[in-house]
Amino acid sequence: MKIAKILPKEKYILYVVSEDGQEGFFDVSPYLGSEAFEDLKDEDNFKRFNNGKYFIEWECGADLSADTIEAKWEKVLNPTE
Repeated sequence: MKIAKILPKEKYILYVVSEDGQEGFFDVSPYLGSEAFEDLKDEDNFKRFNNGKYFIEWECGADLSADTIEAKWEKVLNPTE
């Protein structure tokens, strides 16, 4: 999967759109207990990320691969966009 768009939502949820038009919601909250993701508990830090197309990387150095996102996201079955 290649990531086209990412929008941060409330409660550590990311809305992700892939380049092939798939859409889904990814919950980052299960990762917040890890030292690498700890800084993302601050909402401002959570909203500052880079879309690397094959990964998402935050300024604090935490990252998630597109494969991880695709494996664990809640896919939107009837996208509206």
